[in-house]
Amino acid sequence: MPDQFQLEKNFKTFIWTDICIPNQDSLEGIAKKYSLDYFQIRDSLEQGHLPKIEKLAEYNFLILRAFTANIETGATTINDLSNKIAFFYDDTKIITIHRSNFSFIYNIQKDFNTTEDLLLYLIHKMLETYQAPLNDLDNQIEEFEKSIFLSNYSKVLLEDLYYLKSQTRITKKLLLLIQNVIQQLEVKPYNKTALQDIKDKLLSLLLNYDEVFENAHNLLNSYHSVNAQKSNDVMKLLTIFSAFFLPLTFIAGIYGMNFDNMPELKWTIGYYITLGIMILVSVVIFFWFKRKKIL
Repeated sequence: MPDQFQLEKNFKTFIWTDICIPNQDSLEGIAKKYSLDYFQIRDSLEQGHLPKIEKLAEYNFLILRAFTANIETGATTINDLSNKIAFFYDDTKIITIHRSNFSFIYNIQKDFNTTEDLLLYLIHKMLETYQAPLNDLDNQIEEFEKSIFLSNYSKVLLEDLYYLKSQTRITKKLLLLIQNVIQQLEVKPYNKTALQDIKDKLLSLLLNYDEVFENAHNLLNSYHSVNAQKSNDVMKLLTIFSAFFLPLTFIAGIYGMNFDNMPELKWTIGYYITLGIMILVSVVIFFWFKRKKIL
């Protein structure tokens, strides 16, 4: 496992401490230094923890998750699709704890006046991680639709459609959890506009993921319908062949018994008469199918 990486940055009014790939000892040291709650420290270490917010008298504790997976890997759980960042913050400090390397954390070039400014900036960047997979999922649906309706539907695997629908559904649920947390977030009046921008971004993502989920659901139903239609076409073809050959097989079976008392066996042109009857039967069946619009 990679070694822990810790970053401390001093701003005008507060200190930012970022810990990547934390270990128990370092977190206990941070908890003791800033009087952080033990159970919240344990939550920040738990890999699959869902988004949450806790407001204490001394500081606020927040957990959010950013999208970090490649949708082509077939990840289908919240823990596989995303990674969390835990925030401990008040007016003089902000501590971020995470296990994954987030580029937007280490590429910050701007200055911040308060911890709320930095917090809202990082939340906005975390929400932006959901945009690229949304575009990828939408593009996959479009490609699958073309394959199903315009090309060869057999090129589309049912497994791919399952992963597509599952990833969209789980990501949408994760965004709903994040939205619930953001609704409880309180900021100072001058940051309300920035917070509202985050809420609008989150709402837009939810609506888009909901649309993609509906499209994925409809696409899966369309796949089953096309697959069933192809099976019906095969059964229809086999039925038509059976309808033609069943009476012909019946005639051939009768005249293949070779009994002594069958007068037709002595006919000189009996073979040609039988073939003619078979042809006539086939023609009658053909025109009957045409009349019923089966063919």
